[in-house]
Amino acid sequence: MRNFKDPIYQDWRQQVLKRDNRKCQMPGCKRGGRRMQVHHIRKWSSAASLRYDVHNGITLCWDCHNEVNGKELYFEKLFMEILEGK
Repeated sequence: MRNFKDPIYQDWRQQVLKRDNRKCQMPGCKRGGRRMQVHHIRKWSSAASLRYDVHNGITLCWDCHNEVNGKELYFEKLFMEILEGK
């Protein structure tokens, strides 16, 4: 179970937000920069070795994050392509 107050988790989260300029990375999202979430591209529960890898995180707005949750395999390739361009 994730501890959102864990300093290592918080550092990972801040690094991802900074890299993504605190903006939703979902193509075509026009919801602005409110309520940003950091999403694990490969799920926390199934990719323990990638939990704190910055390349396994992407910034999404709250709405896009809800859209992606549970469909990680479907979005993994798209998110990796987005990160390759950074």
